Amino acid sequence: MRVALIVFVATFTSVLAARAESTTTREDSPESPPARYLLGLSIASGPEYEGARTRETKLRPVWAAKLGRVRITTGGGSALLGFGREGAGAGASAQLIDTDRLRLGISARIDGGRESNDASTTRGLPDVRRTLRARLYANYSLTKDWNVGASASQDVLGRRGGLTFSLDTGWRFYRSATTEWTSGIGVSAASGLNMRSYFGVPASASAASGKPAYEPGAGLRDVNVGINFKHALSKHWFVFGGAGASRLLGPAADSPLVEKPGGSSASIGVAWRN
Repeated sequence: MRVALIVFVATFTSVLAARAESTTTREDSPESPPARYLLGLSIASGPEYEGARTRETKLRPVWAAKLGRVRITTGGGSALLGFGREGAGAGASAQLIDTDRLRLGISARIDGGRESNDASTTRGLPDVRRTLRARLYANYSLTKDWNVGASASQDVLGRRGGLTFSLDTGWRFYRSATTEWTSGIGVSAASGLNMRSYFGVPASASAASGKPAYEPGAGLRDVNVGINFKHALSKHWFVFGGAGASRLLGPAADSPLVEKPGGSSASIGVAWRN
């Protein structure tokens, strides 16, 4: 199933990219290589689950690739390769509108869902199945260093992933020939289905999980702030990292699964790009 989803995502965005060719108003820079890619590794620390007190540290691969107007990335890879401000996020994406100020596009990614036994706070609850999410995103540059963005993401396979929304703004406050620092703040909301899947406790699972039954509705999900950097070590090698904090809001914060509504995360890594 996972292989089939990956093939679908790649085909889906290739078709979109072909259509985007006729609507794009800004061509790629002629000196840019026809294909761009990045490979790296990072170590990240954060809560084992949203709202958990227990933390976990993981080693994660980071990669990104761009061929024409098709981009395929892991989370964070797009920003490291230089097109993070467009707001496409992880997965496969294609730009539909691409001007100096406005970027509008659509993307698709595999959502890993939730293995409930992986975290102490969710043991005994139903798993959330792996699914495919489609995302519409827009980003607008107020200045060359300040941008605002919005997105909506929907579970297109009907596996109880629901719909999520986000609004965010980013600011590049320092840039030199080798180093860049950025910061951002954002807020997200979710449909009742998404809230029930990730923060709800079905009555049928109350005894097994040891948590009271809880059926949240739609509402705000969280607010987050972060700061990130990247520093070139040579023409191809660079280090990167960041730190952030978030706080659950609304029905998510009221969930009996939540031990600590506020959380923090940090990561650092190294990568190579062509």
